[in-house]
Amino acid sequence: MANDYSYDVVYSRIIDGIGQQGDVLVGLSTSGNSRNIVNAFEKAKEKKMITVGLTGSSGGAMKLRSDYLINIPSTDTPRIQESHIMAGHIICQLVEEKLFPSHAG
Repeated sequence: MANDYSYDVVYSRIIDGIGQQGDVLVGLSTSGNSRNIVNAFEKAKEKKMITVGLTGSSGGAMKLRSDYLINIPSTDTPRIQESHIMAGHIICQLVEEKLFPSHAG
């Protein structure tokens, strides 16, 4: 894909091909301005998908394109990424508990 088009569209082309209304797109970008992620969020919004952004600092361009934003108030890339990992684990645990309540604990 990137070879024939560009890295800026590697994710938005996938969303265009298989994304459906009501699907959830989760995107991570420490700056919130990664063009390939922003393009994917724009395509997801066109398809009425739910967008969850994980960013750092100000939230960048993803801030306005995220239905839900987990913004780490830092400009230190390693701390932002560590926080994204922790948030991802928490989200997975919450989803698992919701989907499989008898296995929670």
